[in-house]
Amino acid sequence: MQEREIRGVVAVVPVPFAADETVDEASLRTTVGWLAERRVGGLCLPAYGSEFYKLSEAERERVVAVALAANRRRLPLVAQANHGSSRIAAATARRYQELGADLIAFAIPRQFASSEADLLRYCGRIADAVSVPVLIQDFNPGGQTIGPEFIDALNRAHPNFRYAKLEEPLIADKLVAIRERVGDRVRVLEGWGGFYMLEAIPAGICGIMPGAPLADLLQMVFDARSAGDDRRAYDLFSSLLPFINFALQDFELFLQVEKRLAVRRGLMRSATVRDLTFTPSRPVLEHTEFLIEQVMRVVEREERA
Repeated sequence: MQEREIRGVVAVVPVPFAADETVDEASLRTTVGWLAERRVGGLCLPAYGSEFYKLSEAERERVVAVALAANRRRLPLVAQANHGSSRIAAATARRYQELGADLIAFAIPRQFASSEADLLRYCGRIADAVSVPVLIQDFNPGGQTIGPEFIDALNRAHPNFRYAKLEEPLIADKLVAIRERVGDRVRVLEGWGGFYMLEAIPAGICGIMPGAPLADLLQMVFDARSAGDDRRAYDLFSSLLPFINFALQDFELFLQVEKRLAVRRGLMRSATVRDLTFTPSRPVLEHTEFLIEQVMRVVEREERA
């Protein structure tokens, strides 16, 4: 399989659920097709934004298979194989590669403190399980995340480690340091809903990994900022930032808000989030609807342009 590079918006695909919390495969196909038609940089699942931690192993494999079939290789597809056991994560990664995933992603477990040597071993075992490029996500609020030395060492030992996803404040200085250390051997994507994208693009990121319902609009921001059209990038991003900022206050709130926007944009039939989840109060729901209305005004404006 020819290696496919990723650049731009790699949308994290939410797994749609019916009212009874079963996977809505039809809505999943619709979402994947919608992303492909908008020619974003790629798509990823089952990640945190896909509620992977609420899916059985069989459901995770099934949603990857459904997404691959719906995508028809139109976009690079990143299959995320998260597990606290490197042995199980490696086996899952191999299976996703067999199904046809273009890249394999996994998140570093941060439930407890680990030494750099332990993390290098963990990541290396999963990277060695596949031949396709590997993307490593590291989200560790308030704690240390992987840096230039770790990324350099892991890539030299496992060259198919090609991408890192980081999502932390004051990210620009780290991005510059990583680029100086590893060049283009490992490229960095910014997560956290694209919140830091305006500062991160000039510092050298190759893309962002937000939720799917804003992917087309954020791709416009990414393209404008990358091309030096800073006014266009700033104005469009500013119109989306209240929605992003509100949703990122709590991760389960993020799921609730993003799925409601996905329904409004015609991607899903239901905004159901699997239990256990955050139950939005009436004021939260009212503000969510207010923000969705503002996003839809932006969508309509861009469609007319």
